[in-house]
Amino acid sequence: MNPLTKEEIQGRTVLELGCGNASLMVYLAAWQPAFLEGVDLGDSVETARKNMSALPFKNWQIVKADLTEFQSEGFDVVYCIGVLHHLKNPQAGFDAIIRNVKAGGRFHAWVYAREGNGIIIYVVDPVRKIVSRFPWWLTKYFIATPLVFPFFIYAKLLNFLPESAWLKKLPLYEYSRWIARREFAFFRHVAFDQLVTPQTTYLTKKTIENWISSYGNIQRDSLYIIKRNGNSWKFGGELQ
Repeated sequence: MNPLTKEEIQGRTVLELGCGNASLMVYLAAWQPAFLEGVDLGDSVETARKNMSALPFKNWQIVKADLTEFQSEGFDVVYCIGVLHHLKNPQAGFDAIIRNVKAGGRFHAWVYAREGNGIIIYVVDPVRKIVSRFPWWLTKYFIATPLVFPFFIYAKLLNFLPESAWLKKLPLYEYSRWIARREFAFFRHVAFDQLVTPQTTYLTKKTIENWISSYGNIQRDSLYIIKRNGNSWKFGGELQ
């Protein structure tokens, strides 16, 4: 969620577009928002409701709806993490983010970058287009698991070796050193997430800039577009 902080969430109304199983909502509930709402179109909303019901925090709501069509009276903070790049029309998702931010509120999003993801785009994505049609259990246990093992070794090795200029030129260097701190199950989860989705778009910084420039009510001095782990973008700002 960085650069968003607890101080920017506490006491405010917050909306997550594409909440999935509400794992991020569970995290943000500890930041004591005034109200927390999640929107998702999938069956994961039932799991989301169970996860939120287990918390002492009670000011929340989960709505089953198409996030690109969702309309509200406006929230202080609207965020969308790891969802826009899986939509058939990512810009429609961005439009929904802005549409649901009240004047004076702020938005935050995270997406796959086209920059820094060459090996994923040209090697992994062609596999995804085939195996995303398979049963999820087949993809997870018999495709994602063996395919991610070489990357697991690669990432652990890069994290073990001292930093050097030539190593930094290797594919997914920053991301590999970040994920290397995780266990194999997390690697498999990431691989499964890459392979199971029927739609993935890798977004350029220029695309994000064009989205933002189409809205005149975004405060330009509040904007940020930050490269994360060398292969993704997080971006956001405030509305006038």
